[in-house]
Amino acid sequence: MLTRYESEFLELECIGVGEFGAVYKCVKRLDGCLYAIKRSRRPLAGSANEQLALKEVYAHAVLGHHPHVVRYYSAWAEDDHMIIQNEYCDGGSLSDAIVKKQQGQCELFSVAELKDLLLQVSMGLKYIHSSGLVHLDIKPSNIFICQRPCTTVAGEGESEDEDDRSTSVGVVYKIGDLGHVTSSSNPQVEEGDSRFLASEVLHEDYSHLPKADIFALGLTMLLAAGAPPLPQNGDEWHSLREGKLPQLPQELPASFRGLLQLLLDTDPRKRPSARELCKHAALREERTGRLAAQLRRELNVEKFRTAMLEKELQEARQAALSPKQGLPLGLKPAKMGPLAKSGRRLVGRNTARSVTYDFHG
Repeated sequence: MLTRYESEFLELECIGVGEFGAVYKCVKRLDGCLYAIKRSRRPLAGSANEQLALKEVYAHAVLGHHPHVVRYYSAWAEDDHMIIQNEYCDGGSLSDAIVKKQQGQCELFSVAELKDLLLQVSMGLKYIHSSGLVHLDIKPSNIFICQRPCTTVAGEGESEDEDDRSTSVGVVYKIGDLGHVTSSSNPQVEEGDSRFLASEVLHEDYSHLPKADIFALGLTMLLAAGAPPLPQNGDEWHSLREGKLPQLPQELPASFRGLLQLLLDTDPRKRPSARELCKHAALREERTGRLAAQLRRELNVEKFRTAMLEKELQEARQAALSPKQGLPLGLKPAKMGPLAKSGRRLVGRNTARSVTYDFHG
């Protein structure tokens, strides 16, 4: 007997392995589309991983879908293993992209790319936080990339906030792995990766829990900007939580570096919210300039099309003014008869007209 996974999906390759289990790139036999299928490594019943798996499913059910959150499709259990069907992101994770740039290509994310990354992830966090939830495991390996063009509105109509509108060509960042998500009003905190953990969470102060995601986002941005690997503990760990930024291999504009400094503020109340980040001038200016350039390109294309149409129209007008030029040799324009010249009705002229009578009673 085939399992549901075996009967519905064709497994192509393993694309990730973690503490929870493994993620596979699969084709669904019914629709032919690609999906990321997460399967727990060990039986879940009664284990801590069971709670993480269930929390991820519950979080997806609450959130619905948003352009900057990995989309959830389905979940089920087979042989006591949890299986979750999610959107497949063809660009891999941000962690993979950082390694590829720094080791393979010997380059870094540009300032414009860093601002775009920060803005898009902030949009995803804003949506999660506005739903009364906190992610608690923001890090490069949990941010995924779609390389295809994307023009969407957040929540597909669920939000009319202008800040949620995202037009991005080429790279779309999405928050994934919701296994540590909890309610901000009634938190059940499962600490995530210690390298990205805010000090107030370590001390069990959950009064400003969404700001823990902002702190983790700040550290994620440092890694994308070229910072060395983060410590799990020790003096360097404490130094980062005192707001001291590490040395970066590239010079950042003072305003942007100041913003990253603010994300790591020791006082969570001073860190900007995800909503405030979405409106921040340093990020919006970059995005507005990029959209303006895109609109200029589209405008130039439309101008070219209009010029071509005007040229064709002009040629058609010239042809209409000299009709004899377009006739084959030996043919002359037909002469108009006297009736046609008079403008009198020629068709049905002598036809008897019908009369309709209405009878009442």
